[in-house]
Amino acid sequence: MFGRRRPLVRAAVVGGAAYHIGKRNAQNQQAQDAADQQAETDQQAANEQSSTGSKGGESNANFDELTKLQKLHANGVLTDDEYADAKQKVIAKM
Repeated sequence: MFGRRRPLVRAAVVGGAAYHIGKRNAQNQQAQDAADQQAETDQQAANEQSSTGSKGGESNANFDELTKLQKLHANGVLTDDEYADAKQKVIAKM
């Protein structure tokens, strides 16, 4: 009687873990897609501002990019190392 119960419990545990891993991967993919779309929008805005040639626009674009990076890091899309590297690149452009 007890020999049959263990495989069912094991299957339930494995299935539950697989479900949650898949759900987390889907959430991470959605966050990455949103970040990519935001990056494209920011890039288009930066291109428009750079075409005007105003120095204040470049500063605002850099600030916006830093804000975007901070949000991505807070959401877990970027690791600490990736965030630090990207932040240094933006600061170097200033």
